Amino acid sequence: MSDLVIETSALRKEFRSRRRRQVVAVDDLDLAVPHGGVHGFLGPNGSGKTTTIRMLLGLASASSGEMRLFGEPVPRRLPRVMDRIGAVVEQPRFTGSFSGRRNLTLLARTIGAPMSRVDDALDRVGLIGRDRDRYRSYSLGMKQRLAIAATLLKQPDLLILDEPTNGLDPAGIRDIRTMIRELGAAGVTVLLSSHILAEVQQVCDSVSIIGEGRLLSSGRVEELVGREEAGAVRVRVAEPEQAAEHLRAAAFVVTVEGSTLYVEGAADPARITQVLAEQGLYVRELVPERPDLETVFLELTDRATPPKQERP
Repeated sequence: MSDLVIETSALRKEFRSRRRRQVVAVDDLDLAVPHGGVHGFLGPNGSGKTTTIRMLLGLASASSGEMRLFGEPVPRRLPRVMDRIGAVVEQPRFTGSFSGRRNLTLLARTIGAPMSRVDDALDRVGLIGRDRDRYRSYSLGMKQRLAIAATLLKQPDLLILDEPTNGLDPAGIRDIRTMIRELGAAGVTVLLSSHILAEVQQVCDSVSIIGEGRLLSSGRVEELVGREEAGAVRVRVAEPEQAAEHLRAAAFVVTVEGSTLYVEGAADPARITQVLAEQGLYVRELVPERPDLETVFLELTDRATPPKQERP
């Protein structure tokens, strides 16, 4: 039995534009989301993230390909696993004149969930103390947290969140990120769709990066960053111009910024120290600068984006 919670194979979605042109929104996508933790689904706006999620949830039909949730083929057997899935894909509809608690209580009765889960869900999303306020008085961040609380009434094994921090202020973003990390640590598998690099790097254990509807790379965040070669080495010396001259003579590429050198082409940073020490120059600081997820993301998506054709 597969230990993957979400699995797609050659998933494709085509539709016709208003000009009757064929548009490929998702292009032979192979997606694999392992059990447990937070998995980032990262891509620029318009890269096919929301379309993929809608197909997984049976809200849109695939043109071709296969999808599985908890090993079950969907949409054919989606009813078998739907009780294990919570999703916030579109703005939920709550009654503005009701309190957050009353909205959740009515929803719990509708789905047959015990009332004890209302308190638990409100507590997990940090709304205790504001739960008796009317929904219409909630900030955007509080409304987003209540939407997530609604999905937790089912105690889902999989939680799918599509751009959950869109439009939030910094405090709201921090609260949502903290909550997502806690849910992942508690054993819920979270699929976090986002185009915000910092969000994914701070919250996610693993990530799939897509562009133009295609999978560009996938794996644990630290592994994806580690696949790229080391960047420049930051070096500080007392005589930067003199040091730069000697390093260039040793075939390094050097950029001088004040008292700091940025040295490229150093497979072994110790070689920089050796070259300078032989000239009586001694390093005050030597720090290899590793690329972050932003570097990896931009390089991958730049490669995936075809050049624009000039109009004749």
